[in-house]
Amino acid sequence: MSRLAQLGDGMRRHARLIRAVQWAVVLVYAVLLVLPVLLPLPDSQARVVNNLTLLAQFIFWGLWWPFVLLSMVLFGRLWCGVLCPEGSLSEWASRYGPGLGIPRWLRWGGWPTLGFCLTTLYGQLISVYDYAQAALLILGGSTVAAVIVGLLFVRGKRVWCRYLCPVSGVFALLARLAPVHFAVDEQRWKANDAPRLPLPNCAPLLDIRRLQGASDCHACGRCSGQRGAVRLIARSCNQEILQAPRQPGSAWDARLLLFGVIGLAMGAFQWTVSPWFIALKQTLAMWLVDHDWLWPLQANAPWWLLTHYPQLNDSFSWLDGVCIVLYLGGSSLVLGGGCWLLLRLATWVAGDRALFRPLALTLTPLGGAGLFLGLSATTVKLLRYEGLGLAWVQSARAGLLMAAVGWCLWLGWRQLRGVGRWSRCLAGLCVLLSTGLVGFGWWLQFWGWG
Repeated sequence: MSRLAQLGDGMRRHARLIRAVQWAVVLVYAVLLVLPVLLPLPDSQARVVNNLTLLAQFIFWGLWWPFVLLSMVLFGRLWCGVLCPEGSLSEWASRYGPGLGIPRWLRWGGWPTLGFCLTTLYGQLISVYDYAQAALLILGGSTVAAVIVGLLFVRGKRVWCRYLCPVSGVFALLARLAPVHFAVDEQRWKANDAPRLPLPNCAPLLDIRRLQGASDCHACGRCSGQRGAVRLIARSCNQEILQAPRQPGSAWDARLLLFGVIGLAMGAFQWTVSPWFIALKQTLAMWLVDHDWLWPLQANAPWWLLTHYPQLNDSFSWLDGVCIVLYLGGSSLVLGGGCWLLLRLATWVAGDRALFRPLALTLTPLGGAGLFLGLSATTVKLLRYEGLGLAWVQSARAGLLMAAVGWCLWLGWRQLRGVGRWSRCLAGLCVLLSTGLVGFGWWLQFWGWG
């Protein structure tokens, strides 16, 4: 037995230790989320090393979220199965509720996409990266919703994680790139010639026997060794993407990737430095003044609707809110729509419309790299505020971006195998243009507008 398989079996044997770790994470999460709200806002002299609010901000947005995303690419959804506080609380709560069946409307495949887009947009409106109240509202609100769903539906399961979690779809996309996963040998499962272990509780409600890939599996290790058919193994990082044409899937993962992870997220990360945003705001402001509509220029919205911290001279007007919505929506439509059109053109050239979703998924490395670049920009900002120069950051960003583009192009070229030579070249050009469009957006943020 390989060491990876032994590690997977060890996760099953030491389930109690994993549960203890989960509750430790829940405790840290609660402290970092709630305690800063009870403290005064940090002044201009506060630093990460002497202010709990700034420390919590740095941990959540400078370390926690960027490296949770990175963990998906490296280890699959290990975070979901072993460390996620929302998943732990939702599963715990489900033991005490009525255990209702899951209604049909809740199974709709678009909830993770809708949740990601709405929380991303709302987070920008209330400055979730900068203020503890906003973080508590969004992260804490999501946690409360997870507990309520756990209380209502199916005992001992994670219905929230399976169907409603706003980042579940993003995690599923990135986990496709993981070099390890729990592989299931369906034929051996059916043969059932190994010693029987107690039936595992698959909290995200997966059909373990038919499990393929790492996108849905929470990598909790509970089923490792089951019937001698489930093993933690190494695999190619490209395997799950390249097998997409032969596996059933939902159209929502492609929509989330193109319009959410690539389009909307880039707008969320770049609007604060975009001259286009400033031009949009100035144009609308002049039009409002010319028409004597001055109320949208007032900054009197409550903090839970738009950023409102006058004591720090940081308040959004109603016009700011409208411009943020327009900019993020425009980014989603221009970038996501541009990629969508180019990939549709690629499938038309290739003569196979069924290639659209597989080709869209080849942009996953670039989508993941973009999320990491955007979130780590907060890390860099906070560290530079502490006096660290970090002169190497721009080179690292360029290297990561070029590696992601190259990876996408290679995946796209492989996905087009079997297509005629000239058709393959033209379709590959469409994939190249789509990666170039995304790469250009990141170039503008980190270099073009610098």
